[in-house]
Amino acid sequence: MDPRRARRRSWRRTPGRRLTGARARSAEDWWWDRLAPSGSEYHLLQADSMLLVLPGPGPVRARARAHRRITRRAQRPQPSGPAATAKPRPRPRPEPAPEPVPGPEQGPDPGWGDRIPLEVLVQIFGLLVAADGPMPFLGRAARVCRHWHEAASQPALWQTVTLSPPLAGRGVKGSVKAEKKLLASLEWLMPNRFSQLQKLTLIHWKSQVHAVLKLVREFCPRLTFLKLSDCHSVTTDALIMLAKACHQLHSLDLQHSMVESTAVVSFLEEAGPRMRKLWLTYSSQTTAILGALLGSCCPKLQVLELSTGLNRNNTPLLLPIEALQKGCPQLQVLRLLNLMWLPKPSGRGAALGPGFPNLEELCLASSTCNFVSNDVLSRLLHGSPNLRLLDLRGCARITPAGLRDLPCKELEQLHLGLYGVSDRLALAKEGSTLLTQKWHHTLRELDLSGQGFSEKDLEQALAAFSGTHGGTHPALCSLNLRGTRVTASTIRLAPIPQALEASTACGPELVCHLAQYPRGLGGGSGYLALGTLRVLGLSLVSCG
Repeated sequence: MDPRRARRRSWRRTPGRRLTGARARSAEDWWWDRLAPSGSEYHLLQADSMLLVLPGPGPVRARARAHRRITRRAQRPQPSGPAATAKPRPRPRPEPAPEPVPGPEQGPDPGWGDRIPLEVLVQIFGLLVAADGPMPFLGRAARVCRHWHEAASQPALWQTVTLSPPLAGRGVKGSVKAEKKLLASLEWLMPNRFSQLQKLTLIHWKSQVHAVLKLVREFCPRLTFLKLSDCHSVTTDALIMLAKACHQLHSLDLQHSMVESTAVVSFLEEAGPRMRKLWLTYSSQTTAILGALLGSCCPKLQVLELSTGLNRNNTPLLLPIEALQKGCPQLQVLRLLNLMWLPKPSGRGAALGPGFPNLEELCLASSTCNFVSNDVLSRLLHGSPNLRLLDLRGCARITPAGLRDLPCKELEQLHLGLYGVSDRLALAKEGSTLLTQKWHHTLRELDLSGQGFSEKDLEQALAAFSGTHGGTHPALCSLNLRGTRVTASTIRLAPIPQALEASTACGPELVCHLAQYPRGLGGGSGYLALGTLRVLGLSLVSCG
């Protein structure tokens, strides 16, 4: 055998010689080759806290080739003789290529937030402000970058603002300190952000209302709506100066606030000709304010809401109907909520008032029995053909016959629920058909909860929704029969499922609010149970 071939075979069989190069490789090199082996067209990029596998040739492949080259050189036998002492010839190094000069478009990437146009960013902020208000979102967005700060500083985004001290209700000293701190911020916000403010709401201000209204008077000339909720120390001078400075102010909400009647009357005398909406809480001082309204102080008033506070006021409300129709002839919404109203009876042969020709909503709801009768309702609505919403909850003296004689032909919402009314009252057992036959083509919401109509009468009333003239389906989408004598057979015989199919296809789903059992009856009465509506395909939203 050739001695050279024998030496080669013995070298291959010697394990020590084979592992010499492997021992030279570290564990790190082995993992690098394992994750991105040569020929896989991937390379590794190592950072402080991550390891990236990237496509294309990279520094890892060159490092692996250099490592293999060094290993092969170490395994080669070293030459002997004069050739070993000869110096290697130096290789010419290539000249480095000149670095390209960065152009104006090759600068660092500023990020996606800076690439959004200012107009688009303002529109995005506007959607968030419309949902949640400008504060605290705009204040936080202004700290992101200069571009966002410019967008958040647009006065158009600060048109509706609600201001409430964060420490309200935690003691007198804490509330005063919180109000002063917020007032210091408003001294900068008013001239720099609130120049286009239109709607302002102040909640739980106890001592600094006058200072805030002074800033509003100086820097918010476009104010149209002001709401003071649970605010104290509202002076006459503050309201008068506000009415003189803000010429577009036409809506004032003073519910649940301690405001002197003289201050409100002085404000209405100054801004009355342009007033459109007014919200008040009824008290013993409201008589002077109502006197100003009856005297044609606000001839263009469209919305008037008068309600009690958290504690019910048992002082009777004396509000003459005909005088109110003359003083506020353009009323569109009239709400007298939870009041003990004592309308002055009309004398025999007395002429009716001018009415409310533009009235669209009338709410006389009360938690207890009131004194509103058919005659009072007729005097209120005799000239209101455009009425759309009629809320008479708690008005047990109103009968279906009185409702039938109303001139309203396009009524969409009718609420006749008797909540909290004593069972001793003699309720009408017939007449529900008069309501459904009159407005079956326009009614979208009908509330008969607590009424004493019989089962047969309710069956005939629901039959009116079988269809309208011309083959069109009824518009009914909400039916409240809670606490009535309706039965499962009444629902089965009534054409409610047909209305359900029509309303489901066109919009909202038909809903029936039904009690499990009517008042005073046990479980064995055979009245409607909870599972009946599910069988019939109706959606049970609430049950009493």
